[in-house]
Amino acid sequence: MTDPTVRTTTPRSGRLKLVLIMLVFLAPIVAAGLLTLSGWQPQGKGNGQPIVPQRSLAGVRVEVDGQPWAWRDVEPRLTLVALPGPDCAVRCVHTLGLMRNARIVLNRNADRLRLLYLGGAPTAAGADAVMAAYKVGSDPADAFGEFRPTEPDSVAAVLVESNATALSYYPAGFDPNGLRKDLQKVIR
Repeated sequence: MTDPTVRTTTPRSGRLKLVLIMLVFLAPIVAAGLLTLSGWQPQGKGNGQPIVPQRSLAGVRVEVDGQPWAWRDVEPRLTLVALPGPDCAVRCVHTLGLMRNARIVLNRNADRLRLLYLGGAPTAAGADAVMAAYKVGSDPADAFGEFRPTEPDSVAAVLVESNATALSYYPAGFDPNGLRKDLQKVIR
């Protein structure tokens, strides 16, 4: 005689539960695959403009103190390339100072960002104090010409990954506070 209070499960209900559990885990994977195949990609909320198509700067020769700049450093470090327009003066030096401050705000991770200035020396008062944080170099092949601003007393920037890939571009007049936020997201 069987006890009516004991419930027996059939193999069919066990299989149904297993299939439902598998569907719960499989559904997000299938949804992500469908979104990717449809061409949708999530967009980050970075303040810089993405460089599309991404390009490698490994072959770009930049000279600093007569030596080629090592895009791929011994440690993985990003490079923020400052590109001044003609006649870098007061406004340009002010922006360069804010870019330097964005590096300082990284605290213990500040060493993971190198500052590179490509252009003629700034002429404004106090420029020497700001430029002490930068490596000053030249771009003989003008590889950064398309990113360099044409308006006087301005500066643009390009953020370069440690593998020499140009990540994002900050055109003249960019918000240095937005650059700081981007650097804090990228460098951890």
